[in-house]
Amino acid sequence: MSVTVCLAASTLFYPHGGGHLWAYLNWALGFKSLGCRVIWLEGISPTWPPNEVSRNLGLLKCRLQPYGLAEDVTFWQHAGAPAPEEPYDCLPLEAALAADVLVNQQYGMRGDLVRCFRRSALLDIDPGLTQLWLARGLINVAPHDVYFTIGETVGRPGALFPDNGLPWRYTPPCVSLDHWTEHVAAEDAPLTTVTHWSMGEWEEQEGELYSNDKRTGFLPYLDLPRRTSQALELAILLGEWDQDERKALQDRGWRVRDSHAVASTPSDYRSYIEGSKGEFSCVKPSCVRLQNAWISDRSLCYLASGKPVVVEHTGPSRFLPDAEGLLRFCSLEEAIARIGELQSDYDRHAKAARHLAEECFDANKVTARLLEQVLD
Repeated sequence: MSVTVCLAASTLFYPHGGGHLWAYLNWALGFKSLGCRVIWLEGISPTWPPNEVSRNLGLLKCRLQPYGLAEDVTFWQHAGAPAPEEPYDCLPLEAALAADVLVNQQYGMRGDLVRCFRRSALLDIDPGLTQLWLARGLINVAPHDVYFTIGETVGRPGALFPDNGLPWRYTPPCVSLDHWTEHVAAEDAPLTTVTHWSMGEWEEQEGELYSNDKRTGFLPYLDLPRRTSQALELAILLGEWDQDERKALQDRGWRVRDSHAVASTPSDYRSYIEGSKGEFSCVKPSCVRLQNAWISDRSLCYLASGKPVVVEHTGPSRFLPDAEGLLRFCSLEEAIARIGELQSDYDRHAKAARHLAEECFDANKVTARLLEQVLD
C-alpha cells in the first residue's frame, strides 16, 4: 500500500516510559506492515528547555531505530516553543504535512497543521475523559475528517458522557503480533502490571471532584495478596519520599519493582511482560465511573504474549470476554475468584489470551480497517 501515514504521537515528555512509547509504536508498526511509509510527528511544548527537547528527540530516534522508524521523525512547535539545540537530522515538517493521512493522537495539535493534510483522523485514546474535557472546554480539538475512539460506548445511546456532536467511530486498540509473540514464563512467575501510581490526577463528573490515579483504583484491592497464593507484582515509580508507600504495599504482600528500572525502553518493557505469568491490574476510577468498555494497550501486549489478563471491568462489551484469556472483575471477591480460575486452568487461558489478540487486536487488521474508513 503506497500510502504515507503521519502518526502524531506524544512521547517526548516521557522519555523513560517504554510502555507509553508502545501505545503509539504498535499503531506505527501496524501501518508499516501494510507497506505504508510512517512519519512520526511529535509536538514541542513552550515549557521545555531546548537542551531537554534535543536530548529526548535523540532518545526517541534511538528507540525507534530497531523498528525502522528512526529516519522518519519530525516535530512541530506550539506557539512560543523552543527549537531543539540540535535537530538530530529530523525530517523537515513539510515532509509530514505532505503525507496522505494524519492519524492524530495529539488532541492539542494546531488547526493550521491539521488542515494541511489531505485526510485527517483523530484517534481518541482517553474515551469518556476526552469527551468530558471537550464539553468543559479543557481541550480544543481542531476539525478532522474522521473521529475514532477506542471506547466502545463513546457516542452510543446510554453513554454516561456527551459526544459533543461529533460522529465517533469505534476502533479497537491494536498490538503488533509480529513484535509481540508467545513466551512461556517460569512456573513461579508473578502476575504483574506496569503503571503510574499516584500522579495527583483529579477529574470532575456531575460536580463531584474525585481522584483518578491508579493508586486510588487499587485501594479496594490492596489486601488481595493475602487472599491468594498467586504472587502479585507492581512495577511502579516511587520517589524517595514514597518509601512509606513501598513498605505499606510490601507489608500487604505485594512485590514492588521500579518501573524505570524494568521498563524504561521498548525492549525492556517487552522483556518484563514476557517474563510475567500474566497481568493483574485495576483501572483508573474514571473507567469504572464512565463505563467506557475500554481495554488498555498494555493489556494487549500481555494477551499477544500469551499471558492471561485479570483486569477490572470497565463496562459491558460487544466482544470482550469476562472469563476466557481476559478475566474481568468488579469486586475483591471476584478478583480472587478470577485469579483462582486462571491458576486452575492456566494453559487454556494462555491460549485464549493469544487467540483474543489475534482475532480482535491484530495491528495489521486494525490499521487496515482504519485506513479504509479514512480514505473512503
